[in-house]
This record gives sequence, structure tokens and C-alpha cells, in this order.
Amino acid sequence: MLTPELSIIIPTLNEAETLPMLFSDLAGQKNVDIEIIVSDGGSVDSTIEVAKRFFAENDLSWTCLVGPKGRGRQLNAGAAAASSDWLLFLHADSRLPDCAQLQLALQHMRSYQERIGTAIAGRFALRFESESGGQSFGLFYYETKARLGRAGCVHGDQGMLIRNSFFDQVGPFREDLPVMEDTTLAEQIRNQGKWLLLPGEIVTSARRFEIEGWRPRQTLNALMMNFLAVGWLDFFAKAPKVYQQQGKAGPLQQAPFYHLIDELLSKLTFRQRWSLWMATGTYVRGQAWPIGLVLDCRKAYPNNLDQLQKPGCWLNRFDRWFEPLTNHRIGCFVTALLVRLWFAVQLRRRSGDPSQVLP
Repeated sequence: MLTPELSIIIPTLNEAETLPMLFSDLAGQKNVDIEIIVSDGGSVDSTIEVAKRFFAENDLSWTCLVGPKGRGRQLNAGAAAASSDWLLFLHADSRLPDCAQLQLALQHMRSYQERIGTAIAGRFALRFESESGGQSFGLFYYETKARLGRAGCVHGDQGMLIRNSFFDQVGPFREDLPVMEDTTLAEQIRNQGKWLLLPGEIVTSARRFEIEGWRPRQTLNALMMNFLAVGWLDFFAKAPKVYQQQGKAGPLQQAPFYHLIDELLSKLTFRQRWSLWMATGTYVRGQAWPIGLVLDCRKAYPNNLDQLQKPGCWLNRFDRWFEPLTNHRIGCFVTALLVRLWFAVQLRRRSGDPSQVLP
């Protein structure tokens, strides 16, 4: 049996509704020999049955793995079972609209590999599919940010295409985190190699953002990115339970997360809190550039992405002036104070609502 050109690893947990659409896209890919590895974390719906039924009806190389829940663990198990030199990690709700997408992606990677070596990985541009059929500014901002090669911009919903040998060097995915395992690997790749933007787009549902609200979701993502960057993992141990208690039917309530942070901070010594706030100030100061991106997106919205490439855009001005003016200890200290003040205001605004307090 010939070795496939590409191993596609899909972590699943109760994805019976979304998998058929992704499988259909993968089966339609032309001029590329693929194997599909479904790495399941103990689904209680018909995910495994859906996968086996599809593979029985289509002439594709496939493997179904079942193991403990945890996306990092599932992704690593899939990578270990792969037989190809190239790995593509995909979310189950992804769509590949172009039937030549994987062929072109591999060609792009091989072309760069010949010029700059094997320490490269690729990700696709992201496009959200709204149930309403329209586009909001928040989704436009996320789509724009996903095209940038900056730190913190690459996530697993864009797909991650990487040579098996380079994955062995930068991996594996962290298994001690309930979320953000893709972000940590993305930064490992950035530190040791180079990210490429592949031809084509991955389409994913905007349903979560539309239900939860893109501002609350962005705020929670920013909090998690910060805590991950400064190494405060206590938050990740309890945050998933807080999130699960909210259910999936309404806007994301931020107050329970603020109360959780406040509770965890109260258990730290003064020195530990001081160190945490200073580390936060340093991180936030270095990640303030999205302010410039938001201003550019306001000007370019809804579809003029070319505007963002102009030298006079706000993001370029931000890099040119804000970074050198604030990149020192005083700048980090002032940022830490501002973040601390912001957190106090958010906590105070929500302290009177008993429905939003931690159970």
C-alpha cells in the first residue's frame, strides 16, 4: 500500500452533526493522496458510527482512534498514528470549499521548503459563515487578524499543516491544558521556524460568536492568552467548569470569570500578586497593537482588505511610534496599573448581579 501524501488528524467529541460536511469536502479533494485519522475523546453521540459509515462508502484511507478526552491528547494520538511525512490538524467543524485546496497547500509548502528548509508550518486564512448570511464587524476583525503572521494570531481553527519531522521537533501538543493547546504549539513553531499563509480559506461556523457575542468572547480569549503567556495556570484548572455551567444557549456571561480571577488572586501573597500584575502589564503592553488593527478594520470594513496593506495604516503607525515609546519598565508598570484599574471596574460593575457570581 502506498504511503499517503498527507495525514489529516481530526479531534472529535460529539461531532456527529458537523463531520459529514468536512468528510465530504475531504473526499472531493483532487490530485492528493490523503489518509484521515479521527481521534475521538469518548463521544456519546454517533460520531464514531458516522465516521465508519462514511469511510465504508468512500475509498479513503482512514483510522478511528478512541481515547481519553482532551484535545491536546487526541491530537498527539492522531499524530502518532500518522503514516505520512505531512500532517494537517483540522477542527471537525472546518470546511474546505476548494477541491484543489490541499494539493495547492502541499505545493506551496514544498516550494518554500526547497528555499528555506523544513522548519515551516502553514495555516489557511479564515472565513466565518454566519447563520444570518451577513457579516459583522467582529467577524471581519477576526478574519483579518487570522491573516497576520504576528504572535497570538495563529490558532487551530485555521488548520495547521506541518512536516512530521518538524512536529517532532516543536511538539507535542500540551496535554495539561484544557484549551489553548493549539496556541502554545503555534508559538513554538514561530520561535523555531516560520509560519506561512497557505492559498485558500477554511470556512467555519460563526454560531458560537453570534450566540455568545464577539466582544465577550474576545475578552475571554484575551484573558486566557495573557494567563497562558505569564504562566498562571490556576485559571485554566477551574475556568472550564465555569464555562460549562453557562450552557450554550445564550450570551457569554463574563462576571463568573472575573469573580474566579478575584478568588484566585485572593489566595496569592502580595508579592505574588505584584509579580502577576507586572507580568500582565508587560504582556499587554506588547500586545497592544490590535488597537491599531481595530482602527484599520473600521476603515476597511466590510471587504476592503487591501486598505490594511498601505504604509499609512494605523497598525504601521502603532508599530513605528507606540512600541519604541513604551517598551521599557515604566511603560510596563503604567500598563499594569491600567489593567488593574480595568479589572477593578469590571468586577465592580458586575458585583451586584447574583446570577453572575460563581456558584
